[in-house]
Amino acid sequence: MARSQGRPDGLTHEDGTRAVELARDSVRAFVENGRREDPGSMRDAFYDRSGAFVRLETQTPRGQLRGCAGAYDTPKALEAGSRRLGMAIVDAAIEAASEDSRTAVTGPELDSITVTVFVAERIVETSDPTEDIVVGRDGVAVEGQGKAGWMFPTVPVDNDWGVYEYLDRTARKAGLPNDAWMDDDVGVYRIGGPVFAENDPGGSVMRRFD
Repeated sequence: MARSQGRPDGLTHEDGTRAVELARDSVRAFVENGRREDPGSMRDAFYDRSGAFVRLETQTPRGQLRGCAGAYDTPKALEAGSRRLGMAIVDAAIEAASEDSRTAVTGPELDSITVTVFVAERIVETSDPTEDIVVGRDGVAVEGQGKAGWMFPTVPVDNDWGVYEYLDRTARKAGLPNDAWMDDDVGVYRIGGPVFAENDPGGSVMRRFD
């Protein structure tokens, strides 16, 4: 392991619920009014410098990806923790709902979309990905040749992938060959932190991973 970035104070379930609410409010404000949500007075944890990822899924058909984005430029920028968590959630939510992710989310869709937020509390570059990365615990980012890609820790669990397929698909998402993560000049990052997800659109929030 070469570098790491950690957060000494983990998020509570109440923090996670507010993180999801902030992401949903940001998507709604962007879709309905074309504006950026102002987080206003945030909980203390939201002032920590951290990366954040937002995933939007439509429930009709169930579980179909509608948009997904991370509030960072590259894994190295994420590692530096350049944004406050509250701002990172807003940025990621807007990008996930915009044409930058897929086709832009529309107003009629808002009540059928579930929101998931992954908070990057720990980022570690690993030289032995298949040993260090645990499916069902870690998000992954792959960076090399001026390209970068990442995946939520929920994705391999939902698709029943092993660690090798998880790494291959993350490399492919970055626009690299499947096995590029094995190359010495390609960085592989293990991303740890909680995932907070709505059970139903606008409904109660559960904590999936940490």
